[in-house]
Amino acid sequence: MIEVGVYNLLRVARLVKIGAYLDDGRDGILLPKRYVPEGTKAGDEIKVFIYHDSESRLIATTEQPKGIAGDIVMLTVVDVTDHGAFMDWGLPKDIFIPRSKQRSRMYKGESYFVKIYLDEQTGRVAATEKIDAFLSNDKLTVKEMDQVDLVVYRRTDIGYFVIINNKHTGVLHYNEVFKALEPGEPVKGFIKKITGENKIDVVLGKPGYEKVPGEAENILRLLHDNNGYLPYNDKSDPDEIYRFFGISKKTFKMTTGNLFKQRKIRFTKTGIQLTEADA
Repeated sequence: MIEVGVYNLLRVARLVKIGAYLDDGRDGILLPKRYVPEGTKAGDEIKVFIYHDSESRLIATTEQPKGIAGDIVMLTVVDVTDHGAFMDWGLPKDIFIPRSKQRSRMYKGESYFVKIYLDEQTGRVAATEKIDAFLSNDKLTVKEMDQVDLVVYRRTDIGYFVIINNKHTGVLHYNEVFKALEPGEPVKGFIKKITGENKIDVVLGKPGYEKVPGEAENILRLLHDNNGYLPYNDKSDPDEIYRFFGISKKTFKMTTGNLFKQRKIRFTKTGIQLTEADA
């Protein structure tokens, strides 16, 4: 069963001069020659993205678009017509967004938040700027401490309004952020709190001590790369810690505390240093 607008794992039915035909249970879907991996033979399985080409034929590609059906992404307008706008989504054929799916007139060169979807009438991949209708916190599919994919939607007085897993909305408070974020930027985070009204607060990174193992390896690597010493400790400015390590001061303190207990580092008056055993 072929699914348009998403990735499919398809078997190579036959190789031809212009590429490879992939088995779709009928005549096959063409994977153009420039996308066929070297050494491919009949019977191999290839992960491809399926969409319609400019002649309305189904076609396969190994290129990765900037979003697939169901995704909410920031795309840039490359052309505007009386009927709508064409947006660059990373494939040879631009994605179309009709005027009826735009919140206001779009302009060439400007970027906009859109949801990519499969049009039920045409069966083609399309986009809409009216994404609020696709977002709801009425029936949550997440719970506290779940790791989630976030997209920065816009800034508010208290923090960043974010899209959670392309389904829900939440707030990333300014006091939980240690770097500037731009609308459309995808980030990883987790659900910190859900109120009785299904309002969600999120935080960047991984929850609790799950962060520590990966961050410990990173700190040890940075120590080795800097002759076993780094001028950062629990008295360092949080912004400086974030700029250098990419983590919050709280995570830095948890991680270095664990490394100290394991006798991998020691604290000095001005920073942290590898112990002789790990130097």
